[in-house]
Amino acid sequence: MSKYIGAIDQGTTSTRFIIFDRNGHIVSLAQKEHEQIYPKPGWVEHDAEEIWVNTRAVIAAALEKEGLTSFDLAAVGVTNQRETTVLWDRRTGKPLYNALVWQDTRTDHLVAHFTAQGGQDRLRAKTGLPLATYFSGLKLRWILDTVPGAREKAASGEALFGNMDTWLLWNLTGGTDGGVHITDVTNASRTQLMNLATLAWDEEILDLFEIPPACLPRIVSSSEVYGKAHAPLADVPVAGILGDQQAALFGQACLTPGEAKNTYGTGNFMLMNTGEKPFQSTCGLLTTVAYKLGAQPAVYALEGSIAITGALVQWLRDNLGIIQVSSDVEGLARTVDDNGDVYFVPAFSGLYAPHWQESARGIICGLTRFANKGHIARAALEATAFQTREVLDAMVKDSGVPIRELRTDGGMVVNELLMQFQADVIDVPVVRPRVVETTALGAAYAAGLAVGYFQSTDDIVTNWGVDKRWHPQMDQDCRARLYGTWQKAVGRSLDWAS
Repeated sequence: MSKYIGAIDQGTTSTRFIIFDRNGHIVSLAQKEHEQIYPKPGWVEHDAEEIWVNTRAVIAAALEKEGLTSFDLAAVGVTNQRETTVLWDRRTGKPLYNALVWQDTRTDHLVAHFTAQGGQDRLRAKTGLPLATYFSGLKLRWILDTVPGAREKAASGEALFGNMDTWLLWNLTGGTDGGVHITDVTNASRTQLMNLATLAWDEEILDLFEIPPACLPRIVSSSEVYGKAHAPLADVPVAGILGDQQAALFGQACLTPGEAKNTYGTGNFMLMNTGEKPFQSTCGLLTTVAYKLGAQPAVYALEGSIAITGALVQWLRDNLGIIQVSSDVEGLARTVDDNGDVYFVPAFSGLYAPHWQESARGIICGLTRFANKGHIARAALEATAFQTREVLDAMVKDSGVPIRELRTDGGMVVNELLMQFQADVIDVPVVRPRVVETTALGAAYAAGLAVGYFQSTDDIVTNWGVDKRWHPQMDQDCRARLYGTWQKAVGRSLDWAS
């Protein structure tokens, strides 16, 4: 029997291949960044072909690093940046346009058009989502409207649409030579084209957005064998797909209603398991599919999505040059005792949950001659924690379930200053698991369950363990003062863009 399980983790800034053992421990890992393309303000693109080349490269590198071959893997799962939209030619395998990244705001005119016809929440009852530039459906509509010949090819089935999971699965399973064109329910739920109740493409929404059904992938569960991979994973079953945040929820063993996790990546994403019925938010959160294991009923989640957190640290590095590498931000922030009354609202792509304001823009408030780059760095980290507090408050209000602890994962959880401040500002313990690569681990679990490598979800619960726990240390008056000032800063950022 194969000893290991593999996971492709295709993220916003890089692609990784991680090999896990049966206990959820990392055996090998390889990672490669891809280019971020910014043609205009608010436009964010990726080269989908570059991402596929990088995917093949990291798979080969991770195997080679430990002297493994594809025969050592029982199956492979895929997790991906959600909402990032690709349309490609079925015959040539070439994208018709760069991938439109989830952060991209070029569809704001379409959002305004459909909102004016029926309000921002006109599709929420069916999809769990407000009208926003975030989701894939309107990104696809923009490509169909803008790229010459795209609509005709899509209508005839000669052009294929997908989030990054669909693009990778099609290429993994042969591409132009019989590649499988599918997406799982978690990714489909991020297009704003799928009905949460039926788990099928909604004909009324397709008509509304003028999306031809012939270009859409088949919707499948998150854990089943979809096909066999080609080289460099020759004949390995591809057996799990989960959007990155749902994968992290699954990898964090949040399998019971009321359990929640927060992922600190390019953006922040908090999800709470709400069980087998979709729970409609009244507080600005999203209703989404958490996972579906084979023929079992789908499990749903409430989600609070924050566009810019880790990306703000990258901005300090790449645009301001006040740090050399992202990990330097903690040391710089520790050169000051507090934020010096400086607040940073990183509304680079508008504000997501719970505000859903496309016209908000990033601001730095409270600057005096006293402020220095240490205060800017500290304010950037605190912005992550304050935005998380906004989402957590909305989630508790929506669900009526108090959160007793916050399970965390993602690249930023190694930042001890941030984790302590997060516990302080939300006033509940913050927990970092032993394995912080929970996104890839969730996809590996989904694939492993499909082929019997893992026997049941009990294995996931058994494997999960605590690495460190931070307890709140801030007094209530200080917490209230800091958060109140943050809310004032958010108010200044709203309605900036006309």
